[in-house]
Amino acid sequence: MKYLKDFFKGILIGSGAILPGISSGVLCVIFGIYETLLNCVLNFFKNIKENIKFLFPIILGTFVGIILFGNILKYLFFAYPIQIKFIFIGLILGSIPALIKESTKKTKFKPYYLIFTLFSLFIGIFFVIFEKNLATTSTTEYSFLFLIISGFIMSAGVIIPGVSSTLILMLLGIYEPYLGAVSCVYLPFIFPLCIGLFLGSLFFMKVTQFLFKNFYPQTFFTIIGFTLGSIFVLYPRIFF
Repeated sequence: MKYLKDFFKGILIGSGAILPGISSGVLCVIFGIYETLLNCVLNFFKNIKENIKFLFPIILGTFVGIILFGNILKYLFFAYPIQIKFIFIGLILGSIPALIKESTKKTKFKPYYLIFTLFSLFIGIFFVIFEKNLATTSTTEYSFLFLIISGFIMSAGVIIPGVSSTLILMLLGIYEPYLGAVSCVYLPFIFPLCIGLFLGSLFFMKVTQFLFKNFYPQTFFTIIGFTLGSIFVLYPRIFF
C-alpha cells in the first residue's frame, strides 16, 4: 500500500514539472517527503537498497505524471485557457498555509522573516515583467547545448520549493515546445534537457540542503515569496 501511495505522490510531483506556477518541490513539502528525498538522493550509496525502495515508486510516478499531464494540459490550455489559469492560481494559494506551517516547524515565527518573503516576491514579479518585455522568437530549433543549459536552470524549479520550473521555461521561451515534446515523447528535445536537469538537480539539492540546515525558516519564507510570485506568471494582468 505504501508503494502505491508513493506512486500517486510521484504522479502529482510530476505534474509540478508541467503545470504552470506549481512547484514540484512545494508538493514534496506538502507530502512531507522533501527532506527525506534530498537525503536519499544525496546519500544514495550509503544505503542503496533502502534508498531504491523509497525512490523507485516516486520516480516512476513522476515520469507517468509528466507524460499524463503533458497531454491533458496541452488540450486544456487550448480549450479553456483563462479558466485553467485561475484554477492553478487557486492551487498555488491553497499551498501557502502548508508552507507557513512547515516554516515554523523548527522555530517560532519572527516578524523579520517577512522581509525574505517580500524580497523573493519582488524578484518573482521583476522576472515576470522582464519576460513580458523580451522579444519573442518563432524558432522551433534549439541547440543541444542550449537545451542542456535550459535543463540545468530548470532544475532549480524542480528542486527548490516555490520556484516553478514552468516559470523558468517561460522565461527561457521554451515552455510551449517543452509541453509539445513531453506530450509526444520527442527525444531529440527531451534528452539534452534531461542531461541538464540531472546535473542541475544534484547541484541545487546540495545548495538547498545547506540552506535548510543553516537557515531553515528564512529559506521557507523566501520560498513563500517565490510561490506567491508565480501567480503573476499565470495571469500577469492581475496587477499590471
